[in-house]
Amino acid sequence: MATGTSCSTECIKGSIHAGNPKGTIEQLYGLSVYMVGNRTTPRAVICMYSDIFGLGLPNNKIIADAYAESGEYLVLLPDFFKGDPVGLKVADALLPVDAAAQSTFAKYTGILTNIPSFLMWQRRHGKAESDKICLDFMRELRRATPSERKIGMVGFCWGGKYAVRTGLESSMIEMEGVKRPLVDAIVALHPSHLVVPDDVEDLMVPTSFGWGVEDFAVSYETKSKVEACHAKAQKERKGFPEIEHKSYKPGRHGFAVRGNPDDPQERKALEDSEKQVFAWFERWL
Repeated sequence: MATGTSCSTECIKGSIHAGNPKGTIEQLYGLSVYMVGNRTTPRAVICMYSDIFGLGLPNNKIIADAYAESGEYLVLLPDFFKGDPVGLKVADALLPVDAAAQSTFAKYTGILTNIPSFLMWQRRHGKAESDKICLDFMRELRRATPSERKIGMVGFCWGGKYAVRTGLESSMIEMEGVKRPLVDAIVALHPSHLVVPDDVEDLMVPTSFGWGVEDFAVSYETKSKVEACHAKAQKERKGFPEIEHKSYKPGRHGFAVRGNPDDPQERKALEDSEKQVFAWFERWL
């Protein structure tokens, strides 16, 4: 039976980072896309599928800027929510940067206040709709990208599931008589709503996962389920792609995007998860 992790209140928590994004928002394949980096001769293209805060959260753009800083990559951060992300006030209210300063009363009042609107948002962005928007965009991107140029996909939280799904056999497209994956490498960090085996069994490209040991929204047990699924697939299928798993402690949900940079452990998780992305794409793109 397929099992999945659900997006709980942990998904709508997070701290908001300071910074001035360097890219621009443009229209591409029917979506608003934050674009930054090498537009003329990139080594590869990196596409990001964000958490539920989308383009509205500065963190997501700042991370895109970091990926582009070397000058090797063109980085795309599409608005897969089409102008309907979860609002920033939700993130700021439910988990401020200094969580210790927030009273228990304020914390649970924030949760009770925001859960109804979040549940309505989830209904507007169900699996079928989200899958179609993401895959349609990636099909257009793959067809428009020169055949020698590779594409990497990195997904966070909500976007982690759909990032992984771009690498499935069922998502491949035919180009010049040859079936090709939509992407060439994937990194999925604290991926929520991941369904095992459906979302991971038929991966065709190298994929790196990042898990939080104390992530209440994405159970750490999901890591073991994915590993078991892939161990079985490796025995049954020749040429199964390389998979890696990294663990972060404490790794509260959103550690790769919305961690507190003033907390030493959370800063380390932010920095190490960024290194994970760089190392994987350096190897495979």
